[in-house]
Amino acid sequence: MKNWHKKLGFTVIAAMLALSVTGCGKDNAPASGSATAPKDMKKIVVGVGADAFPFGYIDTADSKTKGFDLDIAAAIVKDITGADDKIEYKEVNGKTRIPMLQNGEIDIIVRTMTITEERKLEVDFSDPYFSAGQSLLVAENSTITGIADLKGKKVIAVKGTRDGEIIKQKAPEADVSEYENLGEAFTALSTGKGDVLTTDNAILMGLSLENPGYKLVGGVIEDQPWGIAVRKGDKEMLDAVNAALKKLKDSGEYATIYEKWLKQKPE
Repeated sequence: MKNWHKKLGFTVIAAMLALSVTGCGKDNAPASGSATAPKDMKKIVVGVGADAFPFGYIDTADSKTKGFDLDIAAAIVKDITGADDKIEYKEVNGKTRIPMLQNGEIDIIVRTMTITEERKLEVDFSDPYFSAGQSLLVAENSTITGIADLKGKKVIAVKGTRDGEIIKQKAPEADVSEYENLGEAFTALSTGKGDVLTTDNAILMGLSLENPGYKLVGGVIEDQPWGIAVRKGDKEMLDAVNAALKKLKDSGEYATIYEKWLKQKPE
């Protein structure tokens, strides 16, 4: 657990720190419905996470938020605006990200966000930027090997995600509990309040790498590709994000960012 606190910054001090990231802008983001084109905006405010290594986490060495999602966001914003200094990051979680997008606090969401039909009613999604799938994390000595072993087991999920509901559908006799964020969820697993933690396999991979003694089991329960969310109906921003994302992949920059954080080539 000490290593977990060190890497993800789950301390009172870290939690009180404002997201301090090189290149953050200083002006307020355009309000929802603004006619300003993305390339002409004073800055683009991006909702990111700070509790999921290596996608978005607080590095306690310099108190800055870093990760795969932030690098992807920075590259996209640079392509859209043509500048390095027109991006600002704001921390969001599974519960706050859509409301903050809708009320204009942020302009896009790049935070391990699964594309779902339900969410499409509230936001518009870019093309997938990461191929993920729901899986299970258990202690090394656990006898759980997959979804079929969850009868009567305590399954931990994170609020604001579909993970808990999917477990209820596929393993109705499991006991599902939801926690406010990933940090609380992993703490619950590590302190014996649950038998298994479920979320995207990429996030669970990060947890297992940083916390020896845990492993992924059960393969992929359900495919959950991640998308970048923009306000509903903001076609100009959506088109700009998709065009930038395509350029990143075509140029090889996406692969470079992927290998930097995930230590392997994208599939």
